[in-house]
Amino acid sequence: MQYIPYIIVGIIMAAAGFAGGIFYRKKVAESEIGSAEEQARKILEDGIRTADNKKKEALLEAKEEILQTKNEFEQELKERRSELTRQERRVQSKEEALDRKTEALEKKDESLTKKLKEATDKNEAIEKIKTEQYETLQKIAGMTAEEATAKLIAQLEGEIRHEQAQKIVELESEFRDQADEKAREIIAQAVQRCAADHVSEITVSTVDLPSEEMKGRIIGREGRNIRTIETLTGVDLIIDDTPEAITVSSFDPVRREIARLALEKLISDGRIHPTRIEEMVEKARKEVDASIKQAGERATFDTGIHGINPELVKLLGRLKYRTSYGQNVLGHSVEVSLLSGVIADELGVDSTLAKRAGLLHDIGKALTQEVEGSHVQLGVEAARKYRESKEVIHAIEAHHGDVEAQTITALIVQAADAISAARPGARRENLENYIKRLTKLEEIANEFEGVEKSYAIQAGREIRIMVKPDVVNDDQMVIIAHDIVKKIENELEYPGQIKVHMIRESRAIDYAK
Repeated sequence: MQYIPYIIVGIIMAAAGFAGGIFYRKKVAESEIGSAEEQARKILEDGIRTADNKKKEALLEAKEEILQTKNEFEQELKERRSELTRQERRVQSKEEALDRKTEALEKKDESLTKKLKEATDKNEAIEKIKTEQYETLQKIAGMTAEEATAKLIAQLEGEIRHEQAQKIVELESEFRDQADEKAREIIAQAVQRCAADHVSEITVSTVDLPSEEMKGRIIGREGRNIRTIETLTGVDLIIDDTPEAITVSSFDPVRREIARLALEKLISDGRIHPTRIEEMVEKARKEVDASIKQAGERATFDTGIHGINPELVKLLGRLKYRTSYGQNVLGHSVEVSLLSGVIADELGVDSTLAKRAGLLHDIGKALTQEVEGSHVQLGVEAARKYRESKEVIHAIEAHHGDVEAQTITALIVQAADAISAARPGARRENLENYIKRLTKLEEIANEFEGVEKSYAIQAGREIRIMVKPDVVNDDQMVIIAHDIVKKIENELEYPGQIKVHMIRESRAIDYAK
């Protein structure tokens, strides 16, 4: 309790100190406030003065800019007014020029109108005079306009026909020279580069015997040996008076070759009886089959054609024993292949395709003795069966003209086939076909009006035609010769070419009495 008064005194002193501090701080604050107000007032006055100065400067700059803009505007306006003035002068000048041109055109129009009227009047007068002259000409000529037109057309037709005949002669001569020269060059090169041997074969083969005694052994007891051979091989054995020889006859060259080989083996062996005959015939058949295969492979090797189906190769080999007009078909096919390749090279087309088509063009002849149908049809079927290309199939189908050739390869094969068949000695034509061809040649010529008589000469290589001079003139003779050539080409089959020789002559005969 004794400390309470001290505590109270302390509190009072603390309060007094606090109040004094507050009072002091207030005085200091008032003093600072006064100073701050003074500074603020000075700053405000400075800002006002600065603002006034800035305002004056801005006003001056604005006035200067406005003045400059005004001057620029006035200058631009002056230039535009000047340009407008120039344009007005130019437009005015153009208007004056247009006025002058319009005036000139009006004058020309008046002049043309006047001239047109004069021309119309003159035309009317001319038409009147023309009509009068037309009537006068009809009276003088003694014919109507239609009759005169018909006469003029007939005259023109004669002149045109004459010119047509001359043109045909000129064009044919020009094209024939060019075509013949190029064709001779290509064919000559092809023939020179492909020389093939030709072997003539017939439908019989001869087997030489060591002695006449061998004939009896081949016939056998009661003919059993010869019957066995004929039964196994399908051929006919002709044993006649020919010394030391037996003739083997068959339309099938493969059968004939098997029989010939079997006979040679039997004669060499000396043991001839049915069992041995069967063995030898079987051996001969195997040898012929091997020979056929080798021949086909040899043909593909000689021509450089690969990738042919083995069955087609066998068919090719069978052509070794097939002949056509005395020409070996396999040799002919190889030659056509080589010729086709040479011609294709000269023409710049695919020679490999042409050689392949040439090699297979007669493949159907290997089947004609077993299957009914033409060799062209059978060849097409075989080529399709063994998946040959469309170009090769078409060439096979078109090589004899059964269908029109649509490709250059087909045309090449046709040409090569004709070249091979037309070689001297390549084929033999029987007398009957030869006579028929010459007769048909003369019949074609005699069908044409104005032909008096015709003669096929030089083995059908030329036909000489006599025409009636009072029916056919020189110009018509050229046209008739051209038509005869076309008909021969369309209707007649012939090797090489046929010369059509037209002759027109007038004869006067009288007698002195």
